[in-house]
Amino acid sequence: MTARDAIGVVARWQTVCRLEELPVLGARRWLDGPEPIAVFRNALDQVFALADRCPHKGGPLSQGIVFGDRVACPLHNWTIGLSDGCADAPDEGCTTAYRTRVVDGMVMIDTSAAL
Repeated sequence: MTARDAIGVVARWQTVCRLEELPVLGARRWLDGPEPIAVFRNALDQVFALADRCPHKGGPLSQGIVFGDRVACPLHNWTIGLSDGCADAPDEGCTTAYRTRVVDGMVMIDTSAAL
């Protein structure tokens, strides 16, 4: 599905799964593109998507612990923001963050551009 956003960029929304298939405080790894994407669901049923690699050593964020709007990398416990993909200070670096939405219970990711 494609649609233009407010600044004229063509969005490429792709369906990942049903919301109930995404565990609360967990993640699912999605492999339909140039890089694996980790799709997260927090306790407030908010959905986020990040490239499935920590900016530190490339750890699989999809295997991390979700808390609030953050995920802890399973390798070295770096805390990464789910909305922007950036490490919390004093750590530095970011991973790619993608726009998400839930439509009729279906989780979708805009794979056209990163946030």
